[in-house]
Amino acid sequence: MNHKGHFMLTHAITADSGLEFAAEVRAGLTKAGQKELPSKYLYDDVGSALFEVISVLPQYGLTRADERLLRRHASEIVEQVPGPVAVAELGSGSGKKTRWLLKALCRRQHVSYFPIEISPTALAMCERELGDIDFMSIVGFEREYLDGLVEVAARRREGQNLLVLFLGSTIGNFDRPAAAKFLREVRQILQPKDSLLLGTDLEKPIPQLLAAYDDPLGVTAAFDLNLLARINRELDADFVLEQFEHLARFNPEARSVEMHLRSRRRQSVSIPRAEMTVAFSEGETIWTESSHKYCPEEMSRIASDAGFFCKAQWIDQEWPFAENLFVAE
Repeated sequence: MNHKGHFMLTHAITADSGLEFAAEVRAGLTKAGQKELPSKYLYDDVGSALFEVISVLPQYGLTRADERLLRRHASEIVEQVPGPVAVAELGSGSGKKTRWLLKALCRRQHVSYFPIEISPTALAMCERELGDIDFMSIVGFEREYLDGLVEVAARRREGQNLLVLFLGSTIGNFDRPAAAKFLREVRQILQPKDSLLLGTDLEKPIPQLLAAYDDPLGVTAAFDLNLLARINRELDADFVLEQFEHLARFNPEARSVEMHLRSRRRQSVSIPRAEMTVAFSEGETIWTESSHKYCPEEMSRIASDAGFFCKAQWIDQEWPFAENLFVAE
């Protein structure tokens, strides 16, 4: 008998997302000292499509390293996770790299898979990518990470463990104190013996890092600039994209690559739906994203500080990257 999976999407029941976007744009662009915008807003339909292109660029080895580890070690990873288990993924994207883990799990049990995404486009891509896997059901949540995880945890059956996936080094978008806080919040939702598979990009030579975030084809620049185009589309702003340029730089103190949008000249931008006009001086930047880098040895301490222990670690040597299996204590 063929047991094809089924898919269901649970939409967010929240305040008007446009109002939230406007409020966060206003807060970020009026921040004293350094203007900034939340990196989550890079991933609208256009941004998500551009990121899929970035992930196959020669300079951006992170996604391929992540996929290599999951492909090579999927069986070994799931063997470390006691069953029966349900799988929740924070920021699933298209779900392409998750396929290896899910297929390995489906060889031993029927799997309930819960992708959690703020992008409905990403959830639709996830359904197309993974909907053919036998012995699996998919329920997608259009939610923020923690809100979605709370809902998934409430659906667990008695005796069922949760495996939470946070892949692709998304944890690197948090500064280190915020990352520690986020992992503690994840732990509070989980029960002892639940697991978290955490992807972390590792330290490597600075020129190699900068090339990954400022490719010669300009795809990453388009990805970054699309954030201003999104503000134009959704908040009726009048950003002239040609008057801004993408900038990637390394912050040695934070051990992170920062993405900025730099104003090419002195200018003023109106954002009617955020009820603001913002002035830029020549050379002033908007900080749009950070990607923090780790060393393998610090993961045990990070796990312990959040209430986990680091049970296993797999490292890609071609592009230094780690999958870390944390188990809730």
